[in-house]
Amino acid sequence: MIKRVLYFGYYLKQTDRKKFFKYFNHVAKTTTISKVRLFADIISSSFKYNISITDYFLFGFYNLSEGEREQYAGTGFMYEYQLKMNPKENRKILIDKLIFLREYKDFIRHGFASDAEMAAEPQIAKKLLENPSGKVVLKSSTGQCGRGIEVRSTTDFNPDSLLQRLKEMENDFVEEFVVQHPDLQALSPSALNTIRVITQITNEGTVDIVAARLRISINSPVDNMTAGNVAAFINPVTGIVEGPGVYMDITKPAETNHPITGVPIVGFQLPLWQETIEMVTKAALHNTGNRSVGWDIAITTAGPELIEGNHDWGKSLWQIPVKRGLKADLLKYL
Repeated sequence: MIKRVLYFGYYLKQTDRKKFFKYFNHVAKTTTISKVRLFADIISSSFKYNISITDYFLFGFYNLSEGEREQYAGTGFMYEYQLKMNPKENRKILIDKLIFLREYKDFIRHGFASDAEMAAEPQIAKKLLENPSGKVVLKSSTGQCGRGIEVRSTTDFNPDSLLQRLKEMENDFVEEFVVQHPDLQALSPSALNTIRVITQITNEGTVDIVAARLRISINSPVDNMTAGNVAAFINPVTGIVEGPGVYMDITKPAETNHPITGVPIVGFQLPLWQETIEMVTKAALHNTGNRSVGWDIAITTAGPELIEGNHDWGKSLWQIPVKRGLKADLLKYL
């Protein structure tokens, strides 16, 4: 019980108050649950199922039976699971994007460089600014959820002004913009639409594909769900999207077609799918210190490539698109 109290204190501290009241009022208006009962259910569910306050809304607990609630992997469970599978001493390779890009260079096609490298050798920056995409991406090596990322035209900079802009934005490295496959470009051209594939190294040393999700930008320069975009379920065997694009915002309906381009989301076939699964399986075995990783993958005409790996891959991106709890899929690995 003491542990659950500590968890609840953390959940309270981390809760976005504005978002909480938006969701709380939405549920109060669209269901028959009284506000008093809703408050009580949120608190009791957090303790009983070890979920965050935000999890309660994202998973739709207000509409679920006790048995259905039990199936969800909430914030607390995921923290403990990923701590066991990806010990803290092994995580730096995934947390620091520059370390990741260098360690997994065999699975990466695009160029990149740190601010220190470009300051020491301006020719490196010049080469990045001459890349064929005509764009560069300015990032922080420890940034999360797409925050602080800038996608800019290469004509906006010279080597000196590029370094100056990195400093202004508190970013520390630059990547070539990855040009996605034409099929994905037609679906959503505003950003690079990545695939999240979750792998698990089994006790026998083999690799299981836990899940695959397509992240789709909605008039946004990034594809993260937290930035207002959608994610959809991909059949991991066929590479076909078999569900609508869903938002993290519970007040928004799911999208069967892209709301701007009109391209169908349901039934969308991911190109080069077999090559994608083969690549991510090899990547999972490249460094086995982290056994459960969420890989972000770009698919280009030249083939798939890694963008980053996540030791704390999202419980929301994983479960919300299928509208059911998937905790049982992980319990077999413990």
